[in-house]
This record gives sequence, C-alpha cells and structure tokens, in this order.
Amino acid sequence: MGMALFINPAADAATKTLDGQAIFERNCSVCHTVSPPPKSAPPIAPLASRYRIKFKTKEEGVNHMVAFLKSPNTQNAVESQAITRFGLMPPSPLSEPELRVVAGWVWDQYNPATGACGGLRNKGRMNQY
Repeated sequence: MGMALFINPAADAATKTLDGQAIFERNCSVCHTVSPPPKSAPPIAPLASRYRIKFKTKEEGVNHMVAFLKSPNTQNAVESQAITRFGLMPPSPLSEPELRVVAGWVWDQYNPATGACGGLRNKGRMNQY
C-alpha cells in the first residue's frame, strides 16, 4: 500500500523563511539605497554603521530599529543628520516578523571588522547622506 503525500499550501507558506534582502528590495528600496548615493531617504549601510556604534549587540540594535520602524520619531533616531536632510519616514506597514528580519539584514550591511558596508570599502563615502 502506497503512502499519499498531502501538502497544505497555507502551512507550507507559513514555514518559508523570510528573506531580509527580499523584504528590503520589495518595500524599502523605493526610498532607500544600500550604499550612497541616496534616493529620497538615507542609504541603509551608513545607518547600519550608526546602529553598530550605538548598540552593543545585534539584538539590541534590531529591537531599537523595529521600534523605530513601527513609530518613527526624532527622539529615537540614531542619525539626526539624516532626519534633517530627508525628514522623518512614515511608519512601516510591515508585520513584526518582517520588520525583525529586515532589521537584522540592515544590521548585517556593515562589517565593523573591515569597515565595509553595503559593498563599499571607502570609509569616507560610508558617511555620506
């Protein structure tokens, strides 16, 4: 007697791993680039470097970034120069899991060991907004 394989499409979709880069490309890249020059919002690689300076762990940085993305405000911004130049972004419509995954991906766009961010090796360019 053979075994039948039943696939529940909803369960299958729910178990697929979220991809931070794909979420960024679908939602965030309309305004943000990964590295300079900017579009209508600051590039995320320099922001990632600021998060790495301000927060000791990825968990702390991601938690702060998620809170900021849900409810952006000037008091919790890690880069006031970006707010001055581009203004405050609107709250993100992404779900909590999507926000966490994309925030983790953003955090990873800066490598403190090499000073490289978003594919850039030039530390001077990294700071451009």
